[in-house]
Amino acid sequence: MNTLDFSNFKISAVSGVISKLKLPVGLSPLGALAQLPGTWRGTGFNQIWRPFHGSQDRFLELNETSEELQFVEIPGEIPNRGLLQQDINLHGLTYLQKVSDVNVKQNGQPTGIHIEPGIWITVPSTTNPQDPTTVARLANIPHGTSLTAQGTALTVSGPPTIAPASISPFLIAPPHSPIAFPETNLGVPSAFRTPASDIPHVTQAMVNNPNIVLSNAIAGQTIKSTTVLRVSTKDLNPPTSGGGTSNIAFLDGVGGTPNASAVQMDAIFWIEEVDLGHGKTKLQLQYSQTVFLNFNGLSWPHVSVATLEKVPHLVIPPIGPKHIGPKIPKVK
Repeated sequence: MNTLDFSNFKISAVSGVISKLKLPVGLSPLGALAQLPGTWRGTGFNQIWRPFHGSQDRFLELNETSEELQFVEIPGEIPNRGLLQQDINLHGLTYLQKVSDVNVKQNGQPTGIHIEPGIWITVPSTTNPQDPTTVARLANIPHGTSLTAQGTALTVSGPPTIAPASISPFLIAPPHSPIAFPETNLGVPSAFRTPASDIPHVTQAMVNNPNIVLSNAIAGQTIKSTTVLRVSTKDLNPPTSGGGTSNIAFLDGVGGTPNASAVQMDAIFWIEEVDLGHGKTKLQLQYSQTVFLNFNGLSWPHVSVATLEKVPHLVIPPIGPKHIGPKIPKVK
């Protein structure tokens, strides 16, 4: 199942005293991440401007995707020692994301285009810096980028508010003016865009705003509540500091002329409780993520979106010391 085995493993402090986070009865130490453990599957849309070593500087890749995303809770408390304030405990989950192109096959199977191991953590409020409780995502991208993105979490009644997303490149230097390229017009044939035969369901509206895929997926649904996880590699205030990206030498290039340097990542995850009627509900996970790739004087947005459902019979319970957590709705 490609999950980590924590049956004989638990993180804990090995020496000294660390403060204990006191939780109200019935709450999980994972906080807003408590509904994530388990396996999620679904479909989505991926867009990326790839640098092109040839007659022009770019190629627009578009993919219709299938995805599996697995979360496993890390047993125990993760101690972080403090100098300027008292120690804190983190709590988190490992995850493994696998994304494939559903239309391009290899040996009869969808072609894998992305795999990402990482960790989500809940960070308690701190006094140095003065931040409230936050969440963070630590990701490793096989193309040669590692990142830390931190931000906030909140739960709201009803469905998510999904703002438009743009794939328009813009100047790195002020005033950051957007630049229009013909590859974004599906009505104009181009040798520098994914062939139409490989993207049979991609529309102009999707290219103009990839987030419309998310809005269409929940149209007509009754969503009772939404937990919003918003993280970025830049400061969101909160957090007041922290986060960033790191690239291998090939991506960063030499003398400020990168091949394709990932300089920033912004993402929003929505954990949605969908009302199925007759007292039944299901959990649904949507996300919109933009990575900014810098090359040839421009910043090129790489946008990925997906809508996933938790697979009931593959739910992975926490392993290790038991704690009281929120009841997770099950599909019957």
